[in-house]
This record gives sequence, structure tokens and C-alpha cells, in this order.
Amino acid sequence: GQGITEAFVSAGATLVTSARSEAEPFSGTTHVQCDVRDPESVQAMVDRIVAKHGRLDVLINNAGGAPSASAAEASPRFHDKIIALNLNAPLLVAQIANRAMQEQGSGGSIVNISSIAGLYGNAGQASYSSAKASLVGLTRTMCKEWGRYKVNVNCVAFGLINTRLTQPIEAQQKTIDVAGRDIKVGVQPQMLDAMARMIPLGRGGTPEEAADAVYLFCSPESNYISGQVVVAGGGLLI
Repeated sequence: GQGITEAFVSAGATLVTSARSEAEPFSGTTHVQCDVRDPESVQAMVDRIVAKHGRLDVLINNAGGAPSASAAEASPRFHDKIIALNLNAPLLVAQIANRAMQEQGSGGSIVNISSIAGLYGNAGQASYSSAKASLVGLTRTMCKEWGRYKVNVNCVAFGLINTRLTQPIEAQQKTIDVAGRDIKVGVQPQMLDAMARMIPLGRGGTPEEAADAVYLFCSPESNYISGQVVVAGGGLLI
């Protein structure tokens, strides 16, 4: 998210970030508090953006999360929470953004952030993998429905990106609540090593490289590209 933000600001975009909590805006941006799972909160955010800036040209659906849990043992509530954030929320935000983009006449661009876990699965991430796989299908469906109204919808499925959320779990202090469970953010060191060995480039991507993949779909050069799913993982992780 930060890498994408910095890339768009560098390109001269007027950028609005959002999160469930208040935050200090990145330099050159505006921050809006919004729960992307709540229709009223999302509608208020889009209305505020359009009222202030006159239009909405780009939506990046980047919110998500993937705490590990066994498919056999995770509770129904846990599965519901993960799917709500990783699938239902992007659909909701895209629906509301699409209406604003169509009303302004010039359309816009929507980029959904998926994961290679959605293409190949990943042990311990049944709900997340399912949601991210569905996001690919959702992207292709929205493209077919909204393309005639000049709203392009594309998807980037990332592999390992080296951010603070993928640092060794021992180095993390942050915990998050997921369906009543206190989960520490991070990745087990042995898992990071295994993932890096399976990537042909031998390393995870940087936030700047991730931003480049997203920005491609929002640039004028991509006006005729829609319904595409790009795997950005230094090669396929299988």
C-alpha cells in the first residue's frame, strides 16, 4: 500500500488513502477513515472524494489479510471474516466507485489486488486463497459488465512482497484481532526461506516493484487493457 501510494504521488496524482483507523497522511495525500466492509462507510468516502475533487479516476482495492488457520479446524466465523475482507469488500468498493466513474462520463480504472495463493492455493490459507481466487473471477466479470462504460477492471496477483507484514514473526510487535482470535502479524522465518527458494528470481519483490505493476493498469498506455490478471511474483510460485 505504501509503495503504491508513493508511486502515484510521484506521478502527480491526487491521492486519497483509507483505513479503518485514523492515520497521519503520507506526504502529498489525504487520508479518510473508512471500513471497506461497510456500505455506508464506503459510500461516504466516495461521496467525499467526488465532492472535494470533482471526480474519481482510479480505485486500488488493496485491503486484505491472511492469518494462518487450518481449513479443517478454523471456525465458520473465521472463514466468514476472511472472505468478507478479501472478497466482499473489494466488490462493495468497486460497485460504489464504478457508479461514480460512470456518472462522470470518462470512466476510470479499477485494480484488484489478488495473490498467487488464489491461483495455486496455500496451506493454512483456505479462506484467503478462496477469496483471492474469486477476486480473479470477479475482475473478469466486472470487466465484461463495465467495459462498455469506459471502466477498466484489471487484477494483479502478487507473490512474496517484502513489507513489514512479511518480516519474521519474532520481529513483529503488532497483533490483530480476527474473529475473536489474537493473531500476531508476520511470517515464520522458515516459511520465508522456503518461499524465496521457490521463486525463480530467488527473492521477494519490493514495494516499489509492486507499485509499478499496479500503476501499469492505471496509465494512459493501458486504456485498451481490461479483464487482465498479471502474476507478479518473480516467476510462478508453485
